[in-house]
Amino acid sequence: MSLDSADFSTLKISETADRLWVRLHRPEVRNAIDQKMVDELHMVCSYLEREPKTLILAGSPGQEPSAQKPKGSKGIFASGADIAQLRERRREDALAGINSSIFDRIAKLPMPVIAALDGYALGGGAELAYAADFRIGTEDLRMGNPETNLGIMAAAGATWRLKELVGEPVAKEILLAGKVLTGAECLRVGLITELHASGELDAAAEALADRIGAQDPLAIRITKSVFHAPREAHPVIDTLAQGMLFESQAKFDRMQTFLDRKKK
Repeated sequence: MSLDSADFSTLKISETADRLWVRLHRPEVRNAIDQKMVDELHMVCSYLEREPKTLILAGSPGQEPSAQKPKGSKGIFASGADIAQLRERRREDALAGINSSIFDRIAKLPMPVIAALDGYALGGGAELAYAADFRIGTEDLRMGNPETNLGIMAAAGATWRLKELVGEPVAKEILLAGKVLTGAECLRVGLITELHASGELDAAAEALADRIGAQDPLAIRITKSVFHAPREAHPVIDTLAQGMLFESQAKFDRMQTFLDRKKK
């Protein structure tokens, strides 16, 4: 079973045996995240929860004047939530956690999530990236949370994920003072782990997915779950998870292969 790209209008889908590329695709509004995109991301999550694969989230080119793009940028990740929709939302919509629910679901997918970031990743687009396990970017990346300038707050994960990712001082610069980080600054503070030219970003994401794919899938899934367990659950949960893996056939096969190589 695989996803049918015809079922999606705001996402571009491509799939192989061990990974799924999902490109945000609302170029007329710089990939702003609207309700339709949220609904389609839920469809992606439903599939990956049944058929675990590495997810690569990326953007697509935006159709704004080139002067408004970061210099040299070839793409846009997501410029944020759709402001036209956001303007009309009220208290009940905020309490429904429309974006926070889908970003949390993405963060909890069984296999790793890679965010390949080029151009703007702002507001909800940045919060989507924060939910990924890996973030790689380009020199033209511009990442931040300008929500307070619009009279709201970054309420889809930034207030706690960002502090965990970069520490309190940098998080406050972004959330309270409106700082937008360049790609180089994102790398310096650890918000991304790799910096590439725009034309090399897809290949870099594929290379990272290849490294993940070389690991044992069950070990990856269990390690990700244990990694995100509450502090008080350790070390008991580590021991129980290791007990499961010690009985897996992959453990015996992979260790035997390692031992056979050493004999040569």
